[in-house]
Amino acid sequence: MNYIKRATQSLWAKKGRSIIMIAVFSAILIFVLAGLTIRSGAELATTNAKKSVGATVTLSTNREAMFNQQSETDSDEETTRPDPGSFERTPVNLSDAEKIAKLSNVKSYSFEASTSADKSTGITPISSDSDSEEASSDEQASGFGGQGAPGGMSQGDFQIKGVSQSSAYSEFSSGTASLVKGEAITSKDEGSNTVLIEQSLAEANDLSVGDTFKIKDSNDKDVEVTVKGIYKTSNSGYSMSARFNFMNPANTIFSSYTMVNTLAGSDGKTIDSAVYNLTDPKDMDSFVKQANKLIDTDTFSLETNDQMYQQMLQPLNNVSSFAKNIVILVAAAGVIILTLIIMLSIRERKYEIGVLLSLGESRVKVISQFFVEIFVCMIFALGIAAASGNVVGNAVGNQLLSQQTTSQNADGQADAAGNGGPGQGQGGQGQAPGGGNGGPRGGGQMGSNPFTQSEEIQELNISMQPTEILSLAGIGLGISLFSIVLSSAGILRLNPKKILIS
Repeated sequence: MNYIKRATQSLWAKKGRSIIMIAVFSAILIFVLAGLTIRSGAELATTNAKKSVGATVTLSTNREAMFNQQSETDSDEETTRPDPGSFERTPVNLSDAEKIAKLSNVKSYSFEASTSADKSTGITPISSDSDSEEASSDEQASGFGGQGAPGGMSQGDFQIKGVSQSSAYSEFSSGTASLVKGEAITSKDEGSNTVLIEQSLAEANDLSVGDTFKIKDSNDKDVEVTVKGIYKTSNSGYSMSARFNFMNPANTIFSSYTMVNTLAGSDGKTIDSAVYNLTDPKDMDSFVKQANKLIDTDTFSLETNDQMYQQMLQPLNNVSSFAKNIVILVAAAGVIILTLIIMLSIRERKYEIGVLLSLGESRVKVISQFFVEIFVCMIFALGIAAASGNVVGNAVGNQLLSQQTTSQNADGQADAAGNGGPGQGQGGQGQAPGGGNGGPRGGGQMGSNPFTQSEEIQELNISMQPTEILSLAGIGLGISLFSIVLSSAGILRLNPKKILIS
């Protein structure tokens, strides 16, 4: 009798055993398919994250090199610590920043400069504490935190942040600030005195879009500016905001970087920094190498920050790795379970095997009969897994991602607390004494972070693809073959005469 026909008759005759075999195989294949779809979904999300998040590179003064140079200059003195009052930042050449902006892989860029300005007419800064104004004036005259400002100048009433496009600035792109009235600062505003002011500052001074007011430049001359837009910020500032007006987020004014140069009295050909958003973080190293050839690396540096990108990918990488382990472990467990089931089946069907062998049926065909039985069960199990694996994959995958994201957030908060809070990050340490753009006042971009914040991936979009079904079929076939090979040793050792006699 044909061994394929015998296999189908055996499956139909032993329906209970066949159902159990299909159920066990279905459970194995469902979890294998879940692992495959989760891994595929995580890889797809990773690819999309690379394209959407990008990475950020900032061109700015090489502070470490300049401090080292200052230390060498002061080496003849008793201390090698550089004098903060004598430190002067070298502004970034605008032409160099524009050359780098033309390199490939640059999705967007922003030229940034900063300074501070005193009030003149038509506007009054917001003070967090009315009783602190007099103390603030005295303390500002002696410098921030007791350290004298360069030349004994005041820190200013307003912090002026110059950008090439306000929408690309980190506070706006991250959602911390949003435009509520008017228009944003764009490249068309270069050379003009149009500004964005904070909503509470506008309300306190009864200013609206199109109104004008005057502030003082570095030479104490009045500069008239026009309100182009009004924005709202959720930034609560720092504890020092009550003592220094320019540190109050409400007193931050956005303008074109060319206006900052005007206020600071520079020639207009320099900026404080340039921030480049890359389309693909994988090309960050090659981008930095190309950009370094266009600048003086002893004076300027390129700082990369793909922290947000890595933060987004870490949970996905963990989920992908876990899904891979699921496939391996479930496949290995499936081989073991099916091998045991087949061995038990062989023990129960010894007499049947003995009769077949005594009738001259080869051991290979007997083994092939068992393989056909398992293969047929695998076909039914494959259909069940394909119907339910997508649901299981979404449920398990999103639960794993949620756990990984929660765990990472907890670790991030612990790290932030250990480092003194999020305000101690990149922007908090970045400014050297002397303020932005070489201006005589302080100010600068204190506490600001040029790097765009990105939302974490909260959900995996897992959908079953034909490639996953083919992979599942291949894994199922492999499990069947390994199970038969491991359990066939018992059949090869059987002696038909001993079986029939016993």
